[in-house]
Amino acid sequence: MSHPEPGERHHEDFSTRHAPMPIELPIDDEEASTDVDLKTQLVRFVVTGAGSGVLDFGLTYLLQGAVGFPPWLAKAFGFILGTTTAYLINRRWTFRAEPSTARFIAVMSLYLVTFLVQVGLYALLMHLWSHTFIYSLLAYGIAQGTATVINFVVQRAVIFKIR
Repeated sequence: MSHPEPGERHHEDFSTRHAPMPIELPIDDEEASTDVDLKTQLVRFVVTGAGSGVLDFGLTYLLQGAVGFPPWLAKAFGFILGTTTAYLINRRWTFRAEPSTARFIAVMSLYLVTFLVQVGLYALLMHLWSHTFIYSLLAYGIAQGTATVINFVVQRAVIFKIR
């Protein structure tokens, strides 16, 4: 294995036998730190979530409507695109944290948990309420809001403190 010339930067994955890091966005990490204030993190988290949600829904709708995938498979691909995008942007922009395989695995585990909370809460509320558009929208908002709060709190307090 060759080593970089003095002054050259190299990625840690190329100097160890660990699994490669996930794909990273081409955003400058020079100021990476977890010292971003709560208000800034919250605003960035919401903006990132909204954009990632558009990607999730867009791919889901495209695969289901235009390509003919079954809804569950289309949603699985949309969820993977949306959550991966959210992780990459939140790691660099919202929480300004260094890359970490452990953090990536922790975020993906959290996304699985919040996905289950979201689907479970939505299903429970729809079981208890009538199936009108207003109640469906309200159940979706409550389920999504609950999952978003859990997601933000755990990422801020735990995951983006992992080194």
